[in-house]
Amino acid sequence: MRVMALDIGETRIGVAISDPAARVATPVCVLPASEVEHGAKPWRRVLQDWEPEALLCGLPRSLDGSEGPQAHRVREVAQAVSKAADLPLYFADERLSSVEAKRILREKGCSEREMRGKVDMIAASIFLQAWLDLRRNEEKDLSSL
Repeated sequence: MRVMALDIGETRIGVAISDPAARVATPVCVLPASEVEHGAKPWRRVLQDWEPEALLCGLPRSLDGSEGPQAHRVREVAQAVSKAADLPLYFADERLSSVEAKRILREKGCSEREMRGKVDMIAASIFLQAWLDLRRNEEKDLSSL
């Protein structure tokens, strides 16, 4: 199952995709949030090109695991995007994914300016990979029973 991850921000949305076997996450692009939210042509093209079978949206939680106002907004946007795309929707904890994405980009020598367009898609690929790994490990645990 090919899963598309969205790191939903107020300004930008980072997009990542899994391979068809749902083993490896890859960053794809960053789109203006308004284009995704309103089903604009660039967003529709991404959906056409990658043909995801499900959407995974990062849910911002506080460090104690609770959901605040930002998580509520992300849920609303994610549900609208999922409904418009006619795809099942899942959520993943995205805590610290942007921090990790910035660390990775800094290690590659990116400046703050260069990072701006990449952090969101890298963050999406980080929480997508964690979600894929968790699902695969749960399947292994169930098959060993």
